[in-house]
Amino acid sequence: MLARQRQEHILAAVSRHGGARVADMVEQLGVSEMTVRRDITSLVRRGLVARVHGGAVAPSRSAQEPAFSLKAGQRQAEKARIGQAAAARVTAGDAVALSAGTTTLAVAQALTRHPDLATLTVITNSLPAADVLHQAVLQAREAGRPAPTVVLTGGERTPSDALVGPATVDYLRGVRVDWVFLGAHGFDPEIGLMTPNLQEAATNTALLATGRSAVAVLDSSKWGVRGLRSFCSLEDLAALVTDSPPDEATLAAAATHDFSLEVAPHE
Repeated sequence: MLARQRQEHILAAVSRHGGARVADMVEQLGVSEMTVRRDITSLVRRGLVARVHGGAVAPSRSAQEPAFSLKAGQRQAEKARIGQAAAARVTAGDAVALSAGTTTLAVAQALTRHPDLATLTVITNSLPAADVLHQAVLQAREAGRPAPTVVLTGGERTPSDALVGPATVDYLRGVRVDWVFLGAHGFDPEIGLMTPNLQEAATNTALLATGRSAVAVLDSSKWGVRGLRSFCSLEDLAALVTDSPPDEATLAAAATHDFSLEVAPHE
């Protein structure tokens, strides 16, 4: 089969299913893994697909910001596992900052089940995360139990239900926390964490500066996805929590920049 025919087959799989796995293409096309990866590289260069861990997906635009409601329905089980593993780092009396995003929402949900929830202070620019935590505060108070402190920053609302802008950044300048958990639109092992929203990038940079330790929480669909602006370089990370083993480039980056990689376990 000619390269053009193989690449058309890969494009057809991406069109039908939203993505194409290298292993599936090897089996269907009867060629080597290296050949499939070369075909994907050719399609990436032409802007027809985006490379992700284990295959290819339809390309996303660097400045295109998906709605929160769309992202919230994707990879829910994986995000829940990541959230639980990330929240396990938090101990009694800690102050925590959460960026916006559906995976950091999973961290917020896990924190509501944390044994030391009542002792925590959580600051976030995420409307959904603040709402989840506020419901936990109300339930604690109704039951006569101590409740955590939850702070929602001000700012302008984005399609990802984040509060961003100068007011948010100004507030965060005076904040210092133990942990900052960061979601992202995409991740590159050379660039770091990225977002398609320039104001959100500035806000996330301010969030990053509040934390003693920064933890990226990313499901594996984010590998190789680019955003318009980066906001966290790899040397600023203490840890990256994900749902499946990352590629060799990410493993090498973790060793070079000395951050830990944790794959959230299946329950």
